[in-house]
Amino acid sequence: MKLLHLFLIFSLFFQVFVVEGEEGNLQELTKKHRPHAINCNYACARRCSKSSRKKVCHRACKSCCTTCHCVPPGTYGNKALCPCYAKLKTHGNKPKCP
Repeated sequence: MKLLHLFLIFSLFFQVFVVEGEEGNLQELTKKHRPHAINCNYACARRCSKSSRKKVCHRACKSCCTTCHCVPPGTYGNKALCPCYAKLKTHGNKPKCP
């Protein structure tokens, strides 16, 4: 019985130290691999240049850009190149990003 208790105590200490170590490593990795800075104003101006409603397009694009740190190339389509941008939806379940 004592052996079982010692084993349980050891396993709890082991889990605590391993989890804390992994969280520290995860924080270091996320600091190293942050998405590069993107000029959302420029990227969205380019993306919305042919839109009939430029202000609406630009506002939605900037919101998506700040969330995803990515804007697909071109003025339309190419959303597969920026999956986060393509996945964002409005409350009506329509694509949010132009």
